[in-house]
Order: sequence, then structure tokens, then C-alpha cells
Amino acid sequence: MFSIEHEFDATVVTLVDEGTAPLGEDVIIHMFEDCVTIEQYDARTDTVQKITLSNTMVQDLTAALDLPEGVYMLKRAPD
Repeated sequence: MFSIEHEFDATVVTLVDEGTAPLGEDVIIHMFEDCVTIEQYDARTDTVQKITLSNTMVQDLTAALDLPEGVYMLKRAPD
């Protein structure tokens, strides 16, 4: 299950683990104009872990989802 919310400065996607136990904590993805952050609560440390991806990294990740094992470099259009 997941939800999508549009806020003032970001789109927020929340992923909820509905599989069999043990279930993982929810993952919250904030998509801003210049970056994407991914957050997940860590019960072991009682903190929220946060990862920030640049837009270039998100493009690479998107491409990687459809490619076989290997090392790649995407050709990017000049700005």
C-alpha cells in the first residue's frame, strides 16, 4: 500500500509494508524541486534515518530498475 500527497514544496509518497511478518517500517519519500529525500524510522536507534538523492541520482536509479547487472553511465542532454 502507498499514499501520495502534494504539499506546498514537495510531493510525499509513503510506502507501507504489507507483506508477511516481520514487517518493515514505513518509508517516506519527499520529492522536492532539487532533490529527493528518503526517510525510515529505525527502532534499533529510535531515530529517523534520512538519505538525500540529487535529481541526477534519481534519474540513474530509475534507469537502473530496467537494466541487467553491469556498470553504466547515462548520456545526458546538455543543460
